[in-house]
Amino acid sequence: MSQITIALTKGRILKETLPLLAAAGVEPLDDLFSSRQLIFPTSRADVRLLVLRGVDVPTYVQFGAADIGVSGRDMLLEESADGFYEPLDLGIARCRLMTAGIKGAVRPSGRIKVATKYVNIARDYYAQRGQQVDLIKLYGAMELAPIMALADEIVDIVDTGNTLRANGLEAREHIADISSRLIVNKASLKTKYAPIQALIDGIAAALPPREEL
Repeated sequence: MSQITIALTKGRILKETLPLLAAAGVEPLDDLFSSRQLIFPTSRADVRLLVLRGVDVPTYVQFGAADIGVSGRDMLLEESADGFYEPLDLGIARCRLMTAGIKGAVRPSGRIKVATKYVNIARDYYAQRGQQVDLIKLYGAMELAPIMALADEIVDIVDTGNTLRANGLEAREHIADISSRLIVNKASLKTKYAPIQALIDGIAAALPPREEL
């Protein structure tokens, strides 16, 4: 019996992924949110789960350490990795990737400073607009960068926009719509086709009808 390893993303994506896995017959035997384990057995002896940081999920799937993964589209766009298929848009953890800055402030002329953890996406976006930028990589508290004059703008995920407004910022240009995607290692799909395809079909059947992004 071939073991199937599924890499899941911590946080909101994890909470919204578990019901989809349950619908496909896969449920963790332990509490993923309180346990310090890294590998979790499931209700199926042939399936195990990994719970990782979002940035690491595509890497685990790309190199075959995991057969299947659930990753935000932002991570897939940022890493531009190869080695896996993207068969399903799960439609969960929806948000937008946008630029943002101090409310009412005018973007300086010429070269600007942009803070983001999405440096590759930001580089491509501003290059397409013909805007010269200095990119500053941050991993959190992005809203502080314009307030503290570290950057003129940020590129970040926007959900409700409440955090931006609470810090005197406003969303500006829309870069991409984001949702979570199911990704599958290319080699795994060949060598474990039947069980992996059955999981994909089970998850797909649990997805509600919706408009595509």
